[in-house]
Amino acid sequence: MTTETPQSPPSNESGAAPAPGLSRRGLLGLAGAIGGAGIVGLGAGIAVDRTLLGASTESTGTYPFYGDHQSGITTAAQDRLHFAAFDVASDLDRGGLIELLRDWTVAAARMTQGKPAGKYGPASGPSDAPPDDTGEALDLPPGGLTLTFGFGPTLFEATDGRDRFGLAARRPEALVDLPHFPGDALLDAYVGGDLCVQACSDDPQVAVHAIRNLSRIAFGRASIRWSQLGFGRTSSTTRGQTTPRNLFGFKDGTANIKAEDSALVDEQVWARGSGDASWMAGGSYLVARKIRMVIETWDRQQLGEQERIIGRDKGEGAPLSGGTEFTEFTEPNFLALAPSGGTKIDTDSHVRLAHPTVNGGARLLRRGYNFVDGNDELGRLNAGLFFIAFQSDPREQFIPIQQQLARNDAMNEYVKHVGSAIFAVPPGAREGSFVGSGLFA
Repeated sequence: MTTETPQSPPSNESGAAPAPGLSRRGLLGLAGAIGGAGIVGLGAGIAVDRTLLGASTESTGTYPFYGDHQSGITTAAQDRLHFAAFDVASDLDRGGLIELLRDWTVAAARMTQGKPAGKYGPASGPSDAPPDDTGEALDLPPGGLTLTFGFGPTLFEATDGRDRFGLAARRPEALVDLPHFPGDALLDAYVGGDLCVQACSDDPQVAVHAIRNLSRIAFGRASIRWSQLGFGRTSSTTRGQTTPRNLFGFKDGTANIKAEDSALVDEQVWARGSGDASWMAGGSYLVARKIRMVIETWDRQQLGEQERIIGRDKGEGAPLSGGTEFTEFTEPNFLALAPSGGTKIDTDSHVRLAHPTVNGGARLLRRGYNFVDGNDELGRLNAGLFFIAFQSDPREQFIPIQQQLARNDAMNEYVKHVGSAIFAVPPGAREGSFVGSGLFA
C-alpha cells in the first residue's frame, strides 16, 4: 500500500519540543522499567521485522504535536497503529497524575518530531543511569508519528465509586459508560482503562517505540492494561487517500468523514464543552472496539452472499444499487428495486444499517486498523478489525449506531466484539503546558 506523505503543518502550529526534562519521580522509575519492558507486550509480537511489514524508509514528514486539536484525529490516517490503555497506580495522587501527563507531553512532543524521548537519547547521558530513550528508533525517520491521549471514565470515578483525583465533578456528561450491546462477548483483558495513547505511524517500529517509551516513563505511576497492534488502515481520513480494504476483502469506510469537510468535522467530531466540562471544547470522544472476524466461516461463503451482507460490490466497492466508488463515491439508493423483487440493497445489510440516513444523520470519523494476533486453540486465525472512531457525542453517534447494528446487521454472524473502551480526548496542548491541562485548571 502506498504510504501517504504528511503535509506541512499550518504556520500557526508549532512542532517544537519544550525544554523541561523528566520529573525526578519519572527518572527514578527508569531503572526498573528496563527489566519490566514486558508490560508493553514485547513477548506478544511487538518485536517485528520492519522489512516484512513494509516499513517506509522515506517517511520523513512530521505532524505538529501542539495546536488547537490533538493530531491523530483528522490527520491523514497512517498505515500502522500501536494503541495502549493504561491503569493509573493505586497510590498515585492528583499531583502525581499531573506530573505524569507533563512528562508524557514532553516526550510525545519530542518523539513526534523525530527526536529521542529524552534530552540525552539512547546512547549518551550519565553512564551510571539507564538511557532516557530505548533506542530502537534511533536511525529511523519520524514516520509521520502522531500521539493522541485520552481519559477513561474510571479516571473520574473508580469502579468502587471513589473520586481518586478530585475530578468527578468535571466528568463530561458525554463520557458515558458504554452499554452492553446485543451479541457482545467482551473479554476483561480488552475492556476499559484510565488513560489511553494512540500511536499512529507509517513505520511499525516507530509506533512501538513511542508506546514503549511512554510506558517506561510511566513506570511506578501507570501500567499498560491492554494494548493492540494494527496494520493496514481500514479508513481514509482525507480525500487524497484511497479507500482501503478490511480482512473480509471489502472496501471499508467509503463514506467516512474527511478532514476537508470542515463544517462536518466541526459538527460531528469536535466536542462542545460546557459548564464543568468546558475543558473538553475542541476535544473529541474516542470509542475503541476490538472486533474479531470469523474468518474461516466468511471465506466459505458465496460471493453473492458476501456482497448482499455488506451491500457493496466486492471489486469496485460501489453500492449494489449502482454507481462507482473510485471517482464519484456514489451514494447508495436504498429504495432501488431488484429485478427479482425487493430492494437491490437488503434492509439488513451493513451499508444500510450504518448509513447516516438510517441513524438520524449521525456520522463517525473512523480510524480503524486490521489486526492478526496469531491463532486460537482450534487453529483459527485470531484476526479482525480494531475499530476506532472519533465523535462529538457518543450518546448521539456511536451508541445508537451500534445498537442498530448489533440488533439487525446481517454481518453479526461473522463478527464478535471482544474488546470495548471509551475515552475523552482533550483538545491539543499549548507549548509550556501539557495534554489535558484544562481538566485540572
